[in-house]
Amino acid sequence: MSVSIKTVCSRGELKTFVKFPLELYKGCPYYVPGLYLDEIASLSEDKNPMAKYCQSAKFLAYKDGKVVGRVAAIINTIANKNWNHQEVRFGWIDFIDDKEVSKALLEAVIAFGKEHGMTSVSGPLGFTDFDNEGCVVEGFDDISSFALRYNYPYYAEHFEALGLAKANDWLEYRIFVPETVPEKVTRAAALISDRYNLHVRKITRKDVKRENYGRKLFDLVNRTYSELFDFTVLPPDVIDHYVELYLGLLDLKFVTMVEDADGKLVAMAVTMPSIAHAAKKCKGYLFPFGWWYLLKSMYFKYEDGLELLLIAVDPEYRNRGVHALLFNEIIPNLIEGGFKYGESNAEMESNNAVQNIWNGYQKEFKRRRRVFSKQI
Repeated sequence: MSVSIKTVCSRGELKTFVKFPLELYKGCPYYVPGLYLDEIASLSEDKNPMAKYCQSAKFLAYKDGKVVGRVAAIINTIANKNWNHQEVRFGWIDFIDDKEVSKALLEAVIAFGKEHGMTSVSGPLGFTDFDNEGCVVEGFDDISSFALRYNYPYYAEHFEALGLAKANDWLEYRIFVPETVPEKVTRAAALISDRYNLHVRKITRKDVKRENYGRKLFDLVNRTYSELFDFTVLPPDVIDHYVELYLGLLDLKFVTMVEDADGKLVAMAVTMPSIAHAAKKCKGYLFPFGWWYLLKSMYFKYEDGLELLLIAVDPEYRNRGVHALLFNEIIPNLIEGGFKYGESNAEMESNNAVQNIWNGYQKEFKRRRRVFSKQI
């Protein structure tokens, strides 16, 4: 029976869209689901503030009366303007190992893009860089972090068969926690602090509200990552949304800031105890007991890993060793918490400055993920 594609229009279809990977990856030891309510919010135009800056559609693939695939088509007007291209993105893409299915999904995305004047297609990408992006092409035998999704090895084979080629690669590492803070890190932190008149600051929830510190944090993200592959510079209303969404969840003792003498934020590290196993256990659902598994992993009984969600250094201070101030503060927290390793977020393979940070620590390569693209 041939594949049919249906546009997601109703709330019920959106729920089917979000739930599909739970069936596809049932029994897979490496897949970690996102939180169901967060996924629904990200894909709902009335709850995702990026919707006003994007045109999008969601598609489900059916075969023999069953859902066999899903994909979101996204036209990000901010990124298209900043990068001077006419690109339609595909994200939230999952499918069974059937090339007829993956072809039908991609064709739906391309048709949507052409309808709106686009000339290229790229993915997996989301509305912003805070959505899941990249297809795993290497490193299939390890559990995913919570922040990044896993996919089966056949995904890349399907994309290449459909004429898509590598546009960008990211690398992921596991960095092992040393027994003590390396002496060279302590010395470098003191030296850099004196040389540039910088200091570490630990923020509280009162600081976030009183000083609008969340806005400072994401302004630094915009400055730091603006030149990286297809990055979306976040508008103020989207920043406010992310501040409310993320900073309310994080344990701020794992968030470290570096300021200059005038109180300007020049570097930060945002980390979080891993909730990968907890999310897997509750299948991404907060109720009836998922909230407890997640809270326990975040605040009470930590898993072995800590996720290094964001490390950002103002371009003015790039390559000046400012990261030593961050790690001189972070490592004692990791030792005290009994963490065995940190999971790096996806790092561009060409971003040597970030990857060089880990050279002073025991590390192992974990995973490579890729964005594919082609002209349409």
